[in-house]
Amino acid sequence: MGSFHDLIMAGANRGAFLLCVFFIGYVILIVVPFMRHKPAMAGDSRAFLWHFIIPCLNEEAVIAATVERLVRDFPGSHIWCVDDGSTDATPAVLARLASRNYGVHVVTRQWPDARQGKGQALNAGWRALRRWRPLDVDPDHMIVGVIDADGRLDRRCLDVIAGPSFFGDPQVGAVQIAVRVLDMSARAPHGRLSRLLVRLQDVEFTGVIAAMQSLRRHIGSVGMGGNGQFTRLSVLETITVEHGTPWHGALLEDFELGLHVLLVGSRTEYCHDTWVAQEGLPSLRSLVRQRSRWAQGSMQCSRYFRQVLRSPHISNAGALEIGYFLLLPWLQLVGGIVYAFSALVLTWYAATTPGGPGAWFAADGWGLIPLFLLFGLAPLVVWGPVYRATAARNMSRTRAMALGAANWPYSYVHHVATWFAFFRVLHSRDDWLKTARESDPTVPEPARAASPAVLAAPAFLVPAAPASSAPSARPRLTGVTKAVTDDDWEQAIVHYRQVRPRATPARSSRHHPAGRRPRGAPVVAQANRVLAAPGAGPGS
Repeated sequence: MGSFHDLIMAGANRGAFLLCVFFIGYVILIVVPFMRHKPAMAGDSRAFLWHFIIPCLNEEAVIAATVERLVRDFPGSHIWCVDDGSTDATPAVLARLASRNYGVHVVTRQWPDARQGKGQALNAGWRALRRWRPLDVDPDHMIVGVIDADGRLDRRCLDVIAGPSFFGDPQVGAVQIAVRVLDMSARAPHGRLSRLLVRLQDVEFTGVIAAMQSLRRHIGSVGMGGNGQFTRLSVLETITVEHGTPWHGALLEDFELGLHVLLVGSRTEYCHDTWVAQEGLPSLRSLVRQRSRWAQGSMQCSRYFRQVLRSPHISNAGALEIGYFLLLPWLQLVGGIVYAFSALVLTWYAATTPGGPGAWFAADGWGLIPLFLLFGLAPLVVWGPVYRATAARNMSRTRAMALGAANWPYSYVHHVATWFAFFRVLHSRDDWLKTARESDPTVPEPARAASPAVLAAPAFLVPAAPASSAPSARPRLTGVTKAVTDDDWEQAIVHYRQVRPRATPARSSRHHPAGRRPRGAPVVAQANRVLAAPGAGPGS
């Protein structure tokens, strides 16, 4: 009996050791390429038409500064503000902004349609955009960005993502940019713990998440985030043909969109050379609340596990990485139980060893300390120096190490949030856990990296905004011989879905054949022809 017990314990120890080695290897795998990152060549943003969708729910504290900054920094772009049933002064603020700026549009959602989740709010903005869009404009050249109401976009952003590695490549359907987290509180200065919490969120986004995204670039599984995601309109329309709408019901609607971009045969990219800044959360309660929504969204997206593994458009390595991400919340639940059980067993051994805990520690227990330092602490502490080297070069080495050490207890926020998410799933709660804003528009932006070289590109002529401050009206649609109603576009897409032939592509690697346009292009082009043809198409 004793030998069998010893055999089980030895096997468990070896398994735990192998898992620790795997974890260390994964950290090295994502850190080393990330530290060797070189800026990509930029392009010319005039080659595209740019639209921003901003979902708004009680955003009176931040929305005016965000919209005015976009209008100032990106003239000629269009901004679609979706009021999702706000009860504060947000509607009045948006009406004032639209009356003063040609490119600002307000989409109002009211009960019972409002507050059905961020994805539904984004769909409302997309529907308004597609009704407004002239049908003779190539949707490949229309880029739809999603910005949070407190988002601060780098002024160089559009030129950077217009480069040859991103939207300058016709195979790329969506791009996610880096996210920075700032303390934007307009209230009394936060305490030291709150400032540390915000800084750790910045470490997470600019370090851990950015490194993971950099690895995903090489295996074709880049994920979209809720802030700073950009997608070709043609790809959104292709997703509509296949799945009904671009965004769907998961609380992690951004990641879900990225999955659909990949599943319809387009490519996603990550750009670390530009950024969008957002407000950090200064309290543990608000942070757990936000991360529980993310964890629950990941659990909801696990229904795509089989589709991802069977997709001919996603590489094997990419499918495995996405599958791991989809299973991660469930693994955290199981891991939490195993960790708690192991701690109880360890305590039992220490308490029942002859001579007490001191004798246990002197005999075998001391070996846990180097194992903990190497396999438990080091993979988390390393992100402090990485953060200093990539995002905060004026930070001292001592402070960077202390920040890395603080990253260890910070990591347990995700475990707590996962359990909250699990209980929400058990109680069938999937409401949008909105985070309150308290931003101060005077907070300075993050330091800028050196600008990448600019690649000259043929300019796609974008008409300048008129000098008048009157709100924009729907443009005249060239080549369309009948009035285009609000539902015509959707009916045209459905019509083409019914008549187009279905092809079964062979399983591909990360890249599509050279020169191939995104799958959305032929779909939307056909829909254009359906609408433009005299006496043809839906409604005729």
